Amino acid sequence: MSQLRRFSLLIVLIVILILISSAVLVWAYGNNSYQFVFDRNQPVIGSGFATTTTAPVLEIIHLPVPKPLKAIYMTQCIAASPELRTGLIKLADESEINAIVVDLKDYSGTVSFPSEIALPGGKGCAVPDFKDLVKSMHEKGIYVIGRLTVFQDPLYTKTYSEQAVQSASTGKPWRDRKGLSFVDVGARPYLVYIISLAQEAYDLGVDEINFDYIRYPSDGDMKDTRYITIVGSKAEMLERFFAALTTGVREAIKDKSGKLPILSADLFGMTTTNLDDLNIGQVLERALPYFDYIYPMVYPSHYPPKFNGWANPNQHPYDIVNFSMERAVARTVAATTTIGSLAYERIGTSTPAIYEKPVYSKYKIRPWLQDFDYPVAYTPEMVKAQIQATYDAGLDSWLMWDPANTY
Repeated sequence: MSQLRRFSLLIVLIVILILISSAVLVWAYGNNSYQFVFDRNQPVIGSGFATTTTAPVLEIIHLPVPKPLKAIYMTQCIAASPELRTGLIKLADESEINAIVVDLKDYSGTVSFPSEIALPGGKGCAVPDFKDLVKSMHEKGIYVIGRLTVFQDPLYTKTYSEQAVQSASTGKPWRDRKGLSFVDVGARPYLVYIISLAQEAYDLGVDEINFDYIRYPSDGDMKDTRYITIVGSKAEMLERFFAALTTGVREAIKDKSGKLPILSADLFGMTTTNLDDLNIGQVLERALPYFDYIYPMVYPSHYPPKFNGWANPNQHPYDIVNFSMERAVARTVAATTTIGSLAYERIGTSTPAIYEKPVYSKYKIRPWLQDFDYPVAYTPEMVKAQIQATYDAGLDSWLMWDPANTY
C-alpha cells in the first residue's frame, strides 16, 4: 500500500471518529431530562459558554448560618460604591443585623462580580472588588447571602432569544409591563449558566446562594406567552428545575471538607396561603424538598384588596405577615399533604389524593419583610409590626427588603 493511500485512510478514520463523538454529545445534551455531570476541575460544556471551573488556589472561608438570621438587602450598585456600602456594613456591625443579601445578578441580567462566563453588555452595576467586599463583611462576622436572579434576564434573552419565553403575536421574546423578558424554564443550557455563576460566587466566599425570580413570568399579557415546552404543568416543570438546579450546584461546589453549600429560594408571598401555583409555577410543597431555606416575600403591598377580608392589606402589616407565616409553618411541619410532588409518595388510593411528606423544621421558613414606601409610606412601627408578627408565628428569622437600601 502506497504511503499516500495510508495517509488517506488515516484521515478518513479521524473524520469518522469525530462524527461519532459529535453524535454522542448531541444525543447526551438533547434528551429531555435535566441531568448533568460536574467535575469542578473540568470545563462546563453544553451551554455555549467557554467556562472554566478550576478550584481556587486560595482557601476561602464560609461562615456558618446565623441562627436566628436577621438580614438586609444590598443592591449591586450600592455594593459597587465603597463609600455607600460602608454605611450598610456599619449598620449591620452596630445592630442585630447579622447577614447581608447582595446581588450576584440583578433584574437586568448584569453579573456583579468578576466572572469568566458572564455575558457582556449588561446595563447594571459591576463590583470589581467583590471578593474584597465579601472579606470585609466576614471580618465583621456578617454572613453573606448572594442573590441570583434566575429567569428574569433580558441580557441573556437578547443574546439567546430562542431560549426566551416567546410572544405569540410577534415571534420575539415576550416582555412584561416593565419591558423585561424572561428565560423559559425549559431552556436547558440556561440551567448550566446559572449553576456555573453560583459556583463562581461561592468560590469568591459567598456563604449562601439565594435564587430569586425562580418562576414563570407574570405582570403582562399572559395570553401572548409561548413556551419551549411544558411537560405536565408549570408547577411540575419548575419542580424539575428546582431538583436539577440544587443537585447541580451541590455537585459543582462541594468544598474540601465535603460540606454542601447553603441554598435558598425566594417565593411569592401568597404561596404560603394558596394551594395552586398562582400561574407562575411556584408551590410551597414543591420547593421545600430542594432548598435549605425558603424565603416567602410577604410584603403587605403585594396582596390584593380584600385578601382574607382585609379591604386594604397595606393597613394590616402585622395581620398579613402573621397569617401568612402561620400557614407556611403549618404546611412545612405537616407529615401529609394534598399537593403532589416528585419527592412525595402517595398514600393509598383515596380521593382527593394524600401524599406522605417529610416533616421539615419550621425554621426552614424565613420571610422577606417590607421596608419600602409602596404604595404607602412605611414607618418604623410598620416594620416592627411585621417582625413581631414573624415571632408570634413561632419563627425567629427574617430578611428586610428595600430596593433603595434606606433601612
